[in-house]
Amino acid sequence: MLRVGLTGGIGAGKSTVATRLAEHGAVLIDADALAREVVEPGTPGLAALTEAFGPEILTAEGTLDRPALAARAFADEASRQRLNGILHPLIGARTAELMAAAPPDAIVVHDVPLLVEGRLGAAYHLVLVVDAPVETRIRRLVDVRGMSEDDARARIAAQASEEQRRAAADVWLDNGGTPDVVLAEVDRLWADRLVPFEANIRLRRPRTPQSPVIVPYDPEWPAQAERALARIRMVAGERAVRADHIGSTSVPGLPAKDLLDLQLTVSTVEDADALADALSDAGFPRAEGEWFDDPQSGAEPWVKRFHFGADPGRRVNLHVRTLQTPAWRLALLFPAWLRATPAERDAYAAVKRKLAEAHANDGNGAGYATEKQGWVNAAFERAEAWAAETGWTV
Repeated sequence: MLRVGLTGGIGAGKSTVATRLAEHGAVLIDADALAREVVEPGTPGLAALTEAFGPEILTAEGTLDRPALAARAFADEASRQRLNGILHPLIGARTAELMAAAPPDAIVVHDVPLLVEGRLGAAYHLVLVVDAPVETRIRRLVDVRGMSEDDARARIAAQASEEQRRAAADVWLDNGGTPDVVLAEVDRLWADRLVPFEANIRLRRPRTPQSPVIVPYDPEWPAQAERALARIRMVAGERAVRADHIGSTSVPGLPAKDLLDLQLTVSTVEDADALADALSDAGFPRAEGEWFDDPQSGAEPWVKRFHFGADPGRRVNLHVRTLQTPAWRLALLFPAWLRATPAERDAYAAVKRKLAEAHANDGNGAGYATEKQGWVNAAFERAEAWAAETGWTV
């Protein structure tokens, strides 16, 4: 099952995207609809609200009088927390029930207006954010919903900013134009990313090897890595000693393959094995076979567990290493040294470009990796000298 979080500011046209995804076959769970469902007449939710805020919140027909509830529930912080304490568990339980009822191969789209405000992104394999220019959103709210312009601007200002939404978005859908433009983008997203992403997780399908291609440093790499790390940390829980963005994409200004290297450090191999299924279900299937780190010359190989990202739109390597070997520390030292020594960074960039060109037709990148490791092993010695001189520690 693929869990997709869908969100967007008021007036952005999120429902247009949700409807299209449902037409393609997505299981749509609408948080706003569930918030209404759990307080329908005869439900425990409505009974709990009535007990907490009084019978005055009911209409003559026995339904919830929402303006009357708002007047009481938002009168002070304690009342607001009481309201959330009643509604949130009910909505959460109903959401979990619907997700559990979805087929194993489902793509579940959870429409959550306040996903960014609630920092809920790590709970999903992918977060889609629908957006449109502020003036376009205001015009829609005034023309379609009948709001006053002042009210529309106030509602937009009270929600997450564009910067906050971009930080949370794995996919950014611009719905500022005509509907056919964003619908075509959703169609491509469904076919090219969501469907194969779900299958990759369910089937534990290995990633197709690629020849090494070095691209300029992308300033979006750290944010992309952090979103993936948040999902990894949520799954790993207390077993995680730390989770980090490592490798070339963590070094500003360093050209690299467009592939994020991430590291999850755990205490023991047993911890790594205990997390294998959970990490796989979270979008990072474990690779079959034995995997080893190539250490400095003369040392024994260090066993690790290797997972790869299942998202075809964002290639990821996840190295699960333990405190029982020094490899986890070296994986942090190496990029720290490169960030601190531009000359070494630039020398490494030259090596990477040269080897990528030499192995452009390899098809799997194995030759590139093997040759590069020689330079890296020698660089470890220089990095260790730098650490000793500067007092660097993890």
